[in-house]
Amino acid sequence: MADLDDHQAHAFVIGDPIGHSRSPLIHGYWLKQADLKGSYDAVRIMSADLPAFVAAIKDGSSGLAGGNVTIPHKEVILGLVDDVDEIARQIGAANTLWIEDGRLMATNTDSHGFAANLDENAPGWDQGKTAVVFGAGGASRAVIHALLSRDFQSVLIVNRTIERARALAQDFGSRVTAHGTEHLPDLMRGADLFVNTTSLGMGGSEVPDIDFTVMAENALVTDIVYIPLETPILAMAKRQGLRTVDGLGMLLHQAVPGFAKWFGARPEVTLELRQLIIADMEAHA
Repeated sequence: MADLDDHQAHAFVIGDPIGHSRSPLIHGYWLKQADLKGSYDAVRIMSADLPAFVAAIKDGSSGLAGGNVTIPHKEVILGLVDDVDEIARQIGAANTLWIEDGRLMATNTDSHGFAANLDENAPGWDQGKTAVVFGAGGASRAVIHALLSRDFQSVLIVNRTIERARALAQDFGSRVTAHGTEHLPDLMRGADLFVNTTSLGMGGSEVPDIDFTVMAENALVTDIVYIPLETPILAMAKRQGLRTVDGLGMLLHQAVPGFAKWFGARPEVTLELRQLIIADMEAHA
C-alpha cells in the first residue's frame, strides 16, 4: 500500500459511465468499520484520458494507492500497468490495481469473488465435477477461471453463438468445451453446477425453459447478475426445487482483496453490508 504524506490511503474506481457503481458504498462501509481515514471515490475516466490517469498513479503525482477498474477499461488497462499477474492474464482483464515496490500491479478479483460467494452460501459446491456456464461474454471468463481453479473436470460453455463459445474454450484448455444452446437439455443431465452469466430475463427479455431437475443430486444454480437479487433464471430453478445462490455476494467478495492492499486491513463481508447494498438497490430501483 502506498501511504500519502497525511498517512491516509486514497483509492478509486474508474469507468465510463461510473455513477452506478456501488464500490464507494462498499469500501466506505469498511473504512468506517475499521476506523480508517482513507477514501475511495468513483471517477469517470473516458478512454482517451486513461493513459494519463495511469501515468499519474505510476509517478505518484495522483496521490492514489490504487483502485478498481470497470467497463470499458478492464482489458485496455493490461497494457498500461507495470505488471499483470497470472490470474488477470488468464482472464484477459484486470479490475484491481495497486502499488507494490514502486510498480503499478494489476489483478482480477472476480474469480475470487465468484468462488468466495459460493463458499459462503453453498459450502461444498466445489466438490462437483461438471459445470454448465450459460453465456460466453467477458464475465464468463472469471467464472471459468474459478471453476478450473477448484478442479472442475468439465466446464460446458453454452452460447447462442457457437463461434464465440469456441474461442473462449480454446483459451482455457481441454477441460472447457463449447456448445450451442440447442444442446442445453442434454448437457444439463447430471451437471453439478449451473452458472448464468447472461442478461437473459432482464428488462422483460424472454428466458428459455430450462429443466434443472435432471441435474445431479444436490446440484446448485447461481447467477452472477444481482439486480434483481432473484433473477428469472434463479426463480425458475427455485420453483423446480434446486438450491440457488444470488450474485450479490460475488460483488462484495471481489472487493475484499483490493481493500486489503490499499488500506492494510482485510475486511469482512457481513450481513449488515449486504443489507446496506440491498437497501441502496431498492432506493434506486
